[in-house]
Parts: sequence; structure tokens; C-alpha cells
Amino acid sequence: MSTIIKTNKLCKSFSNGGKQIHVIKNLDMEIEEGAFTVIMGSSGSGKSTLLYAISGMDQPTLGEVWFGEQNIAKMSNDQLAVFRRKNCGFVFQQIHLMDNMSVMDNVLASGLLLSDDKRAIAKRAAELFAKVGLGKELWGKFPSQLSGGEAQRVGIVRALINHPAVLFADEPTGSLDSSSSMAVLDVMNEINASDQSVVMVTHDLKIAARGGRIIYLRDGTIFGELCLPAYASDDKTARIEKLQKFLDEMGW
Repeated sequence: MSTIIKTNKLCKSFSNGGKQIHVIKNLDMEIEEGAFTVIMGSSGSGKSTLLYAISGMDQPTLGEVWFGEQNIAKMSNDQLAVFRRKNCGFVFQQIHLMDNMSVMDNVLASGLLLSDDKRAIAKRAAELFAKVGLGKELWGKFPSQLSGGEAQRVGIVRALINHPAVLFADEPTGSLDSSSSMAVLDVMNEINASDQSVVMVTHDLKIAARGGRIIYLRDGTIFGELCLPAYASDDKTARIEKLQKFLDEMGW
């Protein structure tokens, strides 16, 4: 597989009370196209900061972030906004659907940011809704009428509507119950199986076990990595045991 994201000497610092807090430190990393990459680490290790830097949500302090042929670390805020719209899909713990718009209109609104072909966008939306298991009876409902799992699946559809090169997910099941979490993860695995690149941050062992490559951060650097075979529902226990052993070695 080819590399879709590459960082070179990536650094991110924040000023706090006159002190510089170095969250990401000279981090070199490559992410392969079509992979399901999971970023883990203890609280404060830099997981979300790294996700935001490689997705163009935030600019690094120093270093390079190559997304395909573009060094997005050099882009202005306006350029990054356009770049994200064209290349990135985002799924967050808080779903941020617009309450005064229907499920379908939430998705169409995102699609219309890049294209004025409403018919083509609606067709893709219908295909994606079918893929995530949301029937027509839900398309006209408002977010407040959905369960948490249903709303997050709408969030996934919205994230995928513009054919992103990478789907970024930051604790996507953090506010869901166990059953809804597994349903959302099933969707993400199915999407990844169709060669959609996925990069996910999580602190949850069972969630992380759905990925194929686990990157473990400690103090803003990569402390270790684990590769797992493509996810299959009949090897859950073995995957979790292997990941648990790896995390124990990392001092998680």
C-alpha cells in the first residue's frame, strides 16, 4: 500500500502560564492508504493533538505533514479549510448534527459545500445510509429523534459524503452504550474493508482492537507499534488478548 500521510520532525507546543508545553516531539510517522490505523496512549500523550495536526484541524509548531503530495503544515487557515472539505471526513465523540435540520438535510448540507449537484449528492447519501443500516424512515427525522448509535451513523454518512481520502475519528464511540458502539464499529470496519483509509483515536481496548495497526504514544512520541490482521468477528478474543499484551508492555 502507498503512503497517504507522512510526518517529518512534527512538533506541537502550547504556551501555558508562560511555560511551553511540548505535546508532540519530533514525530516521524507514515500512514498507509486503505489502512485502519489506531492511535492510543495514556491521557496527555498527544493522541488528539496528533490527529488534529495530520488532518489539518490544527497547524503544527514545527515540522512537515505530507498528505499525498501536499505539505499541509505550510497552508494558511483558509487553505486548510478548503483542503479538509475536499480530503477529510471527521467523526467525533460529540456528533454535532444540526438540530433544526433533518437527517438527510444534515448530510446534503455537507455535500453541497463541494458540489451543487443535489441529485448526485442525494443518491450517494442514500447509498451510504443503506451501507450504515439507516432506512428511509429515518431520513426525515430530526437528530433529537434518533438514538445515540443512529446519530453517530448519520455522522459517519456526513463524514463520507464528499469521498474523503481519510476518515478521521476521535473517540467516536465515547458517548455511546456498548451495543451502539459495536454497531458503529461494525460500520467503520465495513467501510475500511472497501479501502477507505481510517485513522482513529481511542483509549478503549476493545475499540482499538478493531484496527489493523496500533500506534502507541508516550510523551508526544511513538513508543511502540502493533500490527493486527484484517478484522474478523470470529477472532475478537484473540485480537483483544494480543492487544492487551502489547499495551501491558507499553506500560498502559
